This record gives sequence, structure tokens and C-alpha cells, in this order.
Amino acid sequence: MPILIECLSHTPLHGYYDPAPEIVAEVERVQHEARARVEAFDPEFVVAFAPDHYNGFFYDVMPQFCIGIAATAIGDFNSLAGPLDVPEETALALAEAVLASEVDVSVSYRMQVDHGCAQALNVLTGGLDRYPVVPVFINSVASPMASSRRSRLLGDAIGRVLSRTGKRVLVIGSGGISHEPPVPEIAGANAEVAERLIAGRNPTAESRAAREARTVAAAKSFTAGDSHLHPLNPEWDRAFLELLAAGDIAAVDGMTNAGITRNGGKSAHEIRTWIAAFGALAAYGSYRASLDYYRPIPEWIAGFGAMHAQPETQGDCHVQ
Repeated sequence: MPILIECLSHTPLHGYYDPAPEIVAEVERVQHEARARVEAFDPEFVVAFAPDHYNGFFYDVMPQFCIGIAATAIGDFNSLAGPLDVPEETALALAEAVLASEVDVSVSYRMQVDHGCAQALNVLTGGLDRYPVVPVFINSVASPMASSRRSRLLGDAIGRVLSRTGKRVLVIGSGGISHEPPVPEIAGANAEVAERLIAGRNPTAESRAAREARTVAAAKSFTAGDSHLHPLNPEWDRAFLELLAAGDIAAVDGMTNAGITRNGGKSAHEIRTWIAAFGALAAYGSYRASLDYYRPIPEWIAGFGAMHAQPETQGDCHVQ
């Protein structure tokens, strides 16, 4: 019952507005090392915990957690587009097991995932369908949101199922740490923005291009120090990463939604994807984790990190 956890930040801005070449090279080196681990591990299937940025999930019906029974990547910000190879029976079994564990989860037979999922799959596996993959959406931007504890319990429920399969499973947590890109909020939004947040699926190419241009402009303003967006918080980021590495994942239960927003910014709630991934790993027992990379990267409006972990009795992970 081997398992490998790979958690990493994603950014839609890579290639649009980059930091110095040596920093891009650092990130790409870490990503290449992660892919090499995945290839050596050779998973039989993948579970990918990922957020969405009002591309696939909207306020017409906003679940806190949703398991994709079938899924397609939309290709925003030049991320890969196309169908994911979702094993239907496995995805349904995971959903049923989560519900039996009294964690409410939705299912989707037409899930749309954006760069938050597709970028991690591309970085770690080289494509969208290299391996069978079950995408698991975790609401990380649309208030009200479930607690950190519920994300841990979601991961725990999935991990307990995975531990009984006897298969090699790669679990991905794809999310930022401290960051606050210009994602709109429904509270106080004008009618046009509110409608986009409620029913903005499948926008025109012009609308998507305008949204991407706004994000690039916000990154330039943020880097120049002329922005109202929440600053990056390396101290908080490192404390969170150290908490995961310490091996007591239940400690995240004390992280409140208000505290995450206050310390990390409105999109720092994407740490729920890391929490769920480590929750799944903890269901296997004690683990060892490696902090592979961390750097605040203002050009990408992100505290950018990467970790991997495996059970103590498996592999050679270490904390750096």
C-alpha cells in the first residue's frame, strides 16, 4: 500500500510575468526533481486535491468538496486543456467512502478543472492523462468555506480507502500558501461581477483574455509595491510548512478561516489542498516529509513552496 505525497504551489503567471531567470530556474529544477520522483514511484493512479478560481465552480451551486467522476481541463493561462483519465469506479468508491465517514462531498460527471489542477498534473506527470486521476475540488475562494479540520477529515477518509487498495497512489496537493491574487468576491460586487461569480461557466475568449490581462497587471502592481493586495507572509508560510513536517496533522484543526485570511491573504485558503493531502498520508500512519523549496515570489503573487512525503516505513524522505 505505498503512497507518495507531492504538494506544490501553482501560478497562472509563469510565462506571463516572471521573476529573475535564476528564480524561474530554481522553481523548474525543483519541479523536475518532483517529476523524477513520480516517475520512479510509477503510480497506478493519482488523487489530486485542487482549488478552482471561478472557472469550474460557481455560486449557482458551490460545494465545499467535490469528487470528479469525469473531468476536463479548460486550459486557462496556457495550461493544458482536455479530458482527464478519471477511473469512474474508483472515483465513485472514494465518494461513497467519504460520505460513509460523515464528510459531505458532492460528485460531478462533468467537472471542469483550471490551472490549479492542470498545472500540477503537467508538472508532476507531464500531461493530463499520463496516469488515471481522480480530481478532488476543495473550495478555497468562495465564502463561506468549510474549516481546515473538515479538509483534514476529507483527506483522512480518502486516505483510509487508499491504504486498503494495495496500489501505488500519488496524492497531489496543489495550492498556494500566502497569496491574494485579484479574485473577485461576491460580497459588494456589482451586478456584472456577481453574475460572473454565479454563472460564469465557459466565458468567451475575449472575456478570458481580459481576465488574464487583469491578473498580469495586478502582479506588476504588486511587485512594484503599489497594490492593495495582502502582502506575502514568509513567516506564516514557513510555520505552516513546519507544522505539516512535524507529523501531527491534527494541529491544523486550530487554524481558523479568519486567521488564514488575516495572516496569509484571501487565497491562502488553498492550503486546504495540502492539508487534505497530508490528511490522506496520515491515514497510513506516521510519515516523514521533505521541504523541497520555499521562496516568496512577488511577481507570481505567491509564497511558493513544494514538499513531498511518504510513510516512515517507506522511502527516504527527510526534512530539510
